Order: sequence, then structure tokens, then C-alpha cells
Amino acid sequence: MHWTLAIGLFVATVIGMEGFAYAMHRWVMHGPGWFLHASHHRPRTGNWEWNDLYAVIFAIPSIVLLAGGVRWGWWPGCTWIGAGIAAYGAIYFGFHDILVHRRIGHRHVPRSAYMKRIMQAHRLHHAVETKHGTVSFGFLWAPAPEKLKAALRDSGRHGIRAPRGENPVA
Repeated sequence: MHWTLAIGLFVATVIGMEGFAYAMHRWVMHGPGWFLHASHHRPRTGNWEWNDLYAVIFAIPSIVLLAGGVRWGWWPGCTWIGAGIAAYGAIYFGFHDILVHRRIGHRHVPRSAYMKRIMQAHRLHHAVETKHGTVSFGFLWAPAPEKLKAALRDSGRHGIRAPRGENPVA
């Protein structure tokens, strides 16, 4: 396989994974897969949460494509597609688990407009603790925070987490 096609497949896969991740997050994780994802919308009590099983589930196609392309004689493009899926997973882990949720301690403070926007969008997503009424399902792209805040207001505040110290049943 020509190297330009290989790199093109890799880059297209990484970009395409954002659309796939959006769809899975919006219609599976906040739908029938809520039984696993709900743990991610609650305070974590240990190092792991049920939602972490999604990382294992989403790694399977990458592993199979990499093995197929490298070991089992499949079309060489499978290797590059599998590598693109793995790269997106690594980017997701770095952004979502390390930077946003601080599952590994660090002192990084976002300074770029992009990082501020994406982190604020993810925090607005977590302002809702139910599977309904949430906003911003992407991981590497997000609408402007003003649009997300307006969408939360328009949702009738359904499922919005009460500020710390307030009684949500009041």
C-alpha cells in the first residue's frame, strides 16, 4: 500500500471516530447503554467506574483490525484503520480522562481558546446527571458554550445537578 493512502486512511479514521464517538455517546451511552454510562455522571468513589467498560468494548475493533492487517494477511488498510481507532482512543484518554476528569493528577491549566471551549463543553455535559437533557456529546469538537448554556436553559432544567450544598428536593 502506498504510504500516502496509508496516512490518509489513518487520518480519516481519527477524524471519523469523532462522529462515531458522538453518535455512540448520544444514542447508545445516553440511551440503552445508560446502565454503564450512568456511573460516569455520578461522583467516582474509586479508580474505576462501570463506564470504563466502554474503553474495552471500543478497543476490540481496533485490536481485530490491527491483528488482521499485521498477522492474518488482511488488506493492509485494516492496519491503518485499526491504528486510527487506537490513536483516537489515546487522544480521548488524554483529553477526557486526564485533562478533564483528572484521573491522573496534573497541574495543566488550559490557556488556548480551543481547550477552554472543549473543557467547558464537557463540564456543561456533566451538569446533567440523568440520561436526558444533556448537551455536547462530542469529545474533540463542541458547540460554543453560549449555545450549550441556552440549550440547558431551554431543556427546562431537567436532570440538572444541584449546586454543592443545596438540597435538590427543596
